[in-house]
Amino acid sequence: MKRAVAAYEKVLSLKSDTHDARIVRMRMGMLCRAHLDKTFIAGAEQTALWQDQANLALMEGKPAPDLPTASKFQKIRAGEADIYVYLPEEHANEAFGLGARYQKMEITAPKAIEAMQALANQISYFELRLKEPFQVMAFLRDELAAQEEPPEADVNAPSSPTDPNEGQR
Repeated sequence: MKRAVAAYEKVLSLKSDTHDARIVRMRMGMLCRAHLDKTFIAGAEQTALWQDQANLALMEGKPAPDLPTASKFQKIRAGEADIYVYLPEEHANEAFGLGARYQKMEITAPKAIEAMQALANQISYFELRLKEPFQVMAFLRDELAAQEEPPEADVNAPSSPTDPNEGQR
């Protein structure tokens, strides 16, 4: 985990804009994207679990459990190995909180995507100094796109008559 913090801070401290420096920044951007996505999902999943536990505790007359919190570290699959990726606490908390709000239906999927992308843009432009921001929430974007696609036409279905008098003869 110390290496994850050191790697993040090293990329942020890069002053040059050489080809190698841009590649290192882009690689960190991809890792940050994975971290943000996983943190959003963790916020939603842990909030759902907390809601169930809180309801059970309420029914049993016990105090509700502590609210779940974000982690600054996420384990990400990178090639053949798992590595830890670090994001500062404020970014992790924001992504986790958006996942929790989405789970509680306080924000819609498009609003969640918009807010998460704004966070990704901030990290991309101002911290990693990337020319193009990385795109987060592909899984939710894909889900929304699939819901918007019209059903495929059934070529075997009877077509409507073109002649308005056809069924009356």
